[in-house]
Amino acid sequence: MSSRTRARGAKTTAGVHTVRIPRQRGRRAAEPFVIVVPERPSLTREALAVIGGWLWRSRRALAPTGLAVLALAVAAVLHVIAWWSGLLLAPTATGPLVWLLVMQRRRPATGSVLAWRIGLAVLTSSALAWLAVAAGFGPLAGALELWWLLTLITAQSAWLIVRRTH
Repeated sequence: MSSRTRARGAKTTAGVHTVRIPRQRGRRAAEPFVIVVPERPSLTREALAVIGGWLWRSRRALAPTGLAVLALAVAAVLHVIAWWSGLLLAPTATGPLVWLLVMQRRRPATGSVLAWRIGLAVLTSSALAWLAVAAGFGPLAGALELWWLLTLITAQSAWLIVRRTH
């Protein structure tokens, strides 16, 4: 591009190219033409837009996955900042089991309701126990990553089943 057509000192937004066409010789009082040409998005940006749109549209269906990733990040931060926080989180793993006993005493259930209650209590206790152990030893120590993955798959599967049946 020659120096006559290059914009000097003109501010434009990111991703926009501005080309200025100099004044014509016969028209001294006329302002120069300004052509704004938007930048074409790259293939990576297009792919990220498609994936981001899909994630946004299915955000309710992927709630357990988001919570699992959040728990992984929280466990990593807790491990780095205060490894002893795992000792404080360990008693919370018994909370869902206490909830199960209280619910069975107040509103006794049988059959599929009891099975769902037991499954929910075991899954939640497992997740809270993982959080306590991961905060103490690190989320990727030993078999904790496999425990996290199996809990994630179980929670996501149960979530999708519950959402389809109700």
